[in-house]
Amino acid sequence: MSASDTTSGARGGFSRRDFLKGSGAVAAATALHAQSATALADDEAQVVRGATEITLQVNGKAHKVKVEPRTTLLEVLRYQLDLTGAKPVSLDGSSGASTVLLDDKPITASNTLAIACRGKKVQTVESLGGQRPDAVPRAFVEHDAQQCGFCTPGFVMAVRAFLNKNPKATEEQIRKGLNGNICRCGTYANVIQAAIAVVKGG
Repeated sequence: MSASDTTSGARGGFSRRDFLKGSGAVAAATALHAQSATALADDEAQVVRGATEITLQVNGKAHKVKVEPRTTLLEVLRYQLDLTGAKPVSLDGSSGASTVLLDDKPITASNTLAIACRGKKVQTVESLGGQRPDAVPRAFVEHDAQQCGFCTPGFVMAVRAFLNKNPKATEEQIRKGLNGNICRCGTYANVIQAAIAVVKGG
């Protein structure tokens, strides 16, 4: 040890050697903390592999289904729950034929993962039927708002969701609100009239 080290230690009670020892301890503690945090994060991470059983709330009922991480909501609805109203028309959902409501908001089931719907309320077009059909499907029938019928369930759900939020919508607003759904048969005019009839209480 040099004289300056001894002198510095005598004056302030702290030498360079003490400083280096303290720095090493801090570095070691920091590294240990980082390792612990990484291990904790690894323990908390939940990676789903293969088929797993989940519960989905569909049309007011709880259903246990088996899904893989890639399974879409549309696949579950059609092939496990036998709810075939939503249609697999477009892979990217651009047709709107697979429209359902998720927590009262319209989404396309064809590109929504089933596993992401846990704890949420799913509503399909089947929920609007029964002995006392909803006003929207009744209006579609009365105004002949379907032709081949493939797009119809998606339109019905889109109209229902839009009118739930805009019960006094104008024709212009309805046209804008339904621009996410496509009808290749071209029954748009009748769909609009059906929606207007519901607004008017028909």
